[in-house]
Amino acid sequence: MPDPGASRAVLVGTSRFEYLEPLPAVANNLRALADLLCSPLSLQLPAQHVTVVEDPAAAHAVVGAVRQAAAEAGDTLIVYFAGHGLVDAQDQLVLALPHTEFGRVETGLPYDWVRQVLLLDSRAERQVVILDCCYSGLALGRMSAGAGLADQAAVEGSFLLAAAAETRTALAPVGEIYTAFTGALLEALRQGIPGGPALVDLGVLYRHLRVTMEARGHPVPQARDRNSGAQVALGRNQAGLPAAPVAAAAAAAAAGADAGERLWPDPRAIRTVTGFFTALGEVRVVSGLTHRAVSERSAGRMAAGTVSALLNRSTLPATWGTTAVYLSACGVPGEQITQWQTAWQQLRAQNLSARTESPEVTDDGGPGKARAWQRPLSVLRRRRDH
Repeated sequence: MPDPGASRAVLVGTSRFEYLEPLPAVANNLRALADLLCSPLSLQLPAQHVTVVEDPAAAHAVVGAVRQAAAEAGDTLIVYFAGHGLVDAQDQLVLALPHTEFGRVETGLPYDWVRQVLLLDSRAERQVVILDCCYSGLALGRMSAGAGLADQAAVEGSFLLAAAAETRTALAPVGEIYTAFTGALLEALRQGIPGGPALVDLGVLYRHLRVTMEARGHPVPQARDRNSGAQVALGRNQAGLPAAPVAAAAAAAAAGADAGERLWPDPRAIRTVTGFFTALGEVRVVSGLTHRAVSERSAGRMAAGTVSALLNRSTLPATWGTTAVYLSACGVPGEQITQWQTAWQQLRAQNLSARTESPEVTDDGGPGKARAWQRPLSVLRRRRDH
């Protein structure tokens, strides 16, 4: 799982066009995916780490947002696009913008521009590119998923997930809230994959979407894995989590002999304070225990209110003891608790160094003056009106 404090997402979509067919479902895609990435069902990204660019007026609005996020992300960068895709005379992918005209590729955004930003300007260790767009050079609404799409859009050190529907209806079925591909992706992350592993990584998600889309009569997606990008997880498998937190009476059994076999959050992947507390909250989810059950398993060393207070902190505890008690009560194995302590010590040292050397550096891994939240006024107005 990525550290949410050191990760960024840029979600781009065009639903309204002057010269091409409208795609109203794309606007729903953006809102739903942004909410999901910030929720406990997925990465729990801070809202300011998700940039939504809806109906961009010009190519530089997209490229600029990607460049900023690429410079800020130290762990994982996610770039998503939904809308029409066109093909230029050189068989290169062009992302359609509101003013794009068919046959005039200079009015669109060449995907290669985005790709170059990811290759040259990104400091993220892992990059995820998701393309939910048309791919056609023949007629509006007619799309061909040629084998070259993944090659054209490939990014080094990343995972590319591409959906190229064959018809306009396949891209956005009549009466559906979301486009077909993004709707299936949202469903997999919200509901989980029955029988799947504890984490929904991109490799698992890709294979599930291929089966799902084929069963529904839609074109199957394509994928390209570079440098183990398929191992990046977008969330825990909701189908494999406990149906409800375990009450005190069943706490001992829930955190019993199989605790060491559970897929606990890996403290070695923590880079930021945000990531520390996100992973700490995931520990309780994996344990299946309520706050009260954790308290009772601590043998009186933690009250239920103390558990809640610990998980809702925004700054590191000054001492290690309470966190150690919490992890032990949840059933985390002793060797992993030691790794957690190492992560806590490293973050404490980083924070102390940051305060001494540069007061503008924040705990989320990026410059204090940099903000990734850039919603167009139209999006903000819609949210306010609702």
